[in-house]
Amino acid sequence: MSWVYAESCNWDKGREAVGQRKRGAGHGENVGLLGRASECAVLDQMIAAVRMGESRVLVVHGAPGVGKSALLEYAENSAAGMRVLRAVGVESEMELAFATLHQLCAPLLDRLEHLPAPQRDALERVFGMRGGTPPERFLVGLAVLSLLSDVSEGNPLLCVIDDAQWMDRSSAQVLGFVARRLLAESVALVFGSRRRAQELLGLPELEVTGLKDADAHALLDSVTHVRIDQHIRDRFVAETRGNPLALLELPRELAVTQMAGGSGLLDADTLPSRIEQSFMARIEGLPEQTRLFLLIAAAEPVGDPSLVWRAAERLGVMPATVLASGTDGLLEFDVRVIFRHPLVRSAVYRSAKEGDRRAVHLALAEVTDAQADPDRRAWHLASATAAPDETVAAELERSAGRAQARGGLAAAAAFLQRSVALTIDTSRRAERALTAADASLRAGDIDAARRFVDIADRDALTEFQRVRAHLTRGHITFAAGFNDEAPLMLLAAAHRLEPFDMDLARETYLIAWASASFGAGNRDSLMAISRAMRELPSPEGSPRALDLVMEGYALLVTDGRSAALPTLRRAKTALTDHPVQDFLKWGWAACGVSALIWEDRIMPETPARAVEEVRTAGALSELPIYLHALGIPVSLSGDFAAGAAIVVEADAVAEATHGPMTQHTKLLLTAMQGKEAEASALIAATIEEAGASGQLNGVASAQWAAAVLYNGLARYGLALPAAQATIQSANLIVSQWALPELVEAAARVGDDTAALWALEGLANSAETCDTDWAQGILARCRALLSDDAAADDLYREAIERLGRTILRPEQARAHLLYGEWLRRDRQRAEARIHLRTAYEMFVSIGMEAFAERARRELLATGETVRKRRNEASTSDELTAQETQIALLVRDGLSNPEVGARLFLSPRTVEWHLRKIFAKLGISSRRQLGDALSRGEYESMTQ
Repeated sequence: MSWVYAESCNWDKGREAVGQRKRGAGHGENVGLLGRASECAVLDQMIAAVRMGESRVLVVHGAPGVGKSALLEYAENSAAGMRVLRAVGVESEMELAFATLHQLCAPLLDRLEHLPAPQRDALERVFGMRGGTPPERFLVGLAVLSLLSDVSEGNPLLCVIDDAQWMDRSSAQVLGFVARRLLAESVALVFGSRRRAQELLGLPELEVTGLKDADAHALLDSVTHVRIDQHIRDRFVAETRGNPLALLELPRELAVTQMAGGSGLLDADTLPSRIEQSFMARIEGLPEQTRLFLLIAAAEPVGDPSLVWRAAERLGVMPATVLASGTDGLLEFDVRVIFRHPLVRSAVYRSAKEGDRRAVHLALAEVTDAQADPDRRAWHLASATAAPDETVAAELERSAGRAQARGGLAAAAAFLQRSVALTIDTSRRAERALTAADASLRAGDIDAARRFVDIADRDALTEFQRVRAHLTRGHITFAAGFNDEAPLMLLAAAHRLEPFDMDLARETYLIAWASASFGAGNRDSLMAISRAMRELPSPEGSPRALDLVMEGYALLVTDGRSAALPTLRRAKTALTDHPVQDFLKWGWAACGVSALIWEDRIMPETPARAVEEVRTAGALSELPIYLHALGIPVSLSGDFAAGAAIVVEADAVAEATHGPMTQHTKLLLTAMQGKEAEASALIAATIEEAGASGQLNGVASAQWAAAVLYNGLARYGLALPAAQATIQSANLIVSQWALPELVEAAARVGDDTAALWALEGLANSAETCDTDWAQGILARCRALLSDDAAADDLYREAIERLGRTILRPEQARAHLLYGEWLRRDRQRAEARIHLRTAYEMFVSIGMEAFAERARRELLATGETVRKRRNEASTSDELTAQETQIALLVRDGLSNPEVGARLFLSPRTVEWHLRKIFAKLGISSRRQLGDALSRGEYESMTQ
């Protein structure tokens, strides 16, 4: 936009010199691109790459007035033959969910029918085209990614978002998500921003700084009409740091004598405010009606000329008067009303009187269609209201509900926060503050959530309101980090909820128990919560899955495994048929039921069902929890390819949602694989980071992984303390699984006391569970500590029982231990049979450390054995993501379905497939089955 740098009436002097520099840079007559040859070259390369079928993302950032918009317009003008989409962030629209995104996508809404149904529905809901439950914002991101990919099939696509620092948060999150996943689409996504917003950090950048001295002097000469001492000119250029807008605007603010004498120069740190003050001075010189008209345009974010003129008429501003006097070039009339620069808009709004601002917002509210745009109307009403007003507060509350239905949690929180400020009735204010706190928490603004829960607590008039405030405070504490305060806070909230809402109380008890066991509680808090659950009255009618899980968990802690087993078995059955929508409220806390009763075949079923439902619902922020609940049993079964694929997906979701990168599955997987360097580094990092943040469950998982790793490496002296540390955890599942590791490590180092203590604990956990998993593990561990006659029978029992489970690694370890025992008993021929079986199983699974341990034992029997790798594995050929894509395609998923699973566009999936085919030496999807069946990969469809 050439008007960023120059006004047509002030360009006579110095025009020739400036024009020569522009032409020398090869950018024609656009004055706005003075001195921008290198920046334009970057944009040229970007456009060329997109024309060749590649994706490009660029964040053009720099100070106000430095020329970002001119560069964005240059990109648009260079995109001949490409489709161009444009959006502009507007400061006053920052609280309206998906406002910027709607600007960008509005021309493409006729293409929604090409999207998969869940993605199409998500966009229609956020754009208010249909009702329904709020979609997960990352499902919206995937929909936008698919939409842009689809549009770019016809023509390369350039998407330009100017003033990105003023995007609403929902749009910023979605567009940041899309930017990180563009790969093989002919799409360029370019942001112009004053600063690098959080959502855009890490993306490719182009910083735009001030003009070089020669260009700055030429521009300054073109707008000054007096002779200025060279030193004064140098100082002016230096203090503006070559900012083109400052060089154009600030000379207008200074008198001729001031400019010539060097007085009135500026501090570079206050440059934006000085530029704005310059605009304010120009505004103050305009007629009153013109200033009021500019204020209307500044307060109306859409730039709709019809709305602006209709509001102006309500305030007595006549078009003829405004047009006759002009706006001094500060405003342009076209399809939209456009300010010369964003600083003009802010200068107009800030310089206006408070009463005038309220009057303008009221007029805009009155001319905004309450049916077509109720939320913008409510926001104008709120801005027009100086004192508490129940009518406006109620409108804002309804707007919050609509924003939440579209998935705009940040917008919903903003509406509710303003609603609280306009509410005078104390009880209503407490209710709205509770809702605002909850919305702020779910939007990720923990500080705001704390402020509004404090208001709710202060204004609460009923015990129920105070209890709900306490509950929300517990959830805030839990969300802020798995610290040991949250379980007891949730326990207290659950107890206080009982007289008011027993169902909510019971859910809260279960979440409190899970936060103590799976989060950062200790055994004392776990016992206190379990006792409180035992004291609850029996539910009316037949117990639900929630009731059975609660009762079983409580009995497990207070009375032991035998007492809990019947109830936990009933809970397992009830969970199979439980309505998923209800289950997702607390289901993450119930995923451990099957593990606690040693049901290996059922163990993956509950999280697998939840994973599919969460994917379908688009609740991506919850998905990593269920993925890791699935990844652990999948890894324990020996399906390392599927386990690695789950890690890839969980990490992709966590990155997309900016959630924590939970490493539970990866810890176990790398430990079982025996990848010493990778596993050791991950274990150490997890213990340090999780310990520092109070996530004791992460520490326990890392210690368990260490015990598995070091037992595989036959470093029993290191495995022993790791297993002992895990046993002390309040996590009843991980501490249960660490007991066999402790028995083995202690037996190998000769610590009979520790071994017998661990065996006793294992017997208490497994003896009453008549499953092959429980009895097989117990027999294997008893064999380690038995005399010759008993050991032989116990090892055989362990091999037989574990062979009937899905846990191939456990069966292989039974063969290994039996073979080791036979060799030490000098039964070498028999030992070779079991050691060879163990070795073959470990190699086929991919357990390198255990395989090497078996190989060394075979060598000790006198057998010659070559060290070999897992021939079936494609890990040296395919990356983890490529493996996951290959498995999903092999299992029959289409490219759009794979893309939906992994947050990729269909074109990017196709791009990966071409690489996969080349690496595997195949040419079609049909051949993937044969190529991957060599590795005996399990199906990835759950």
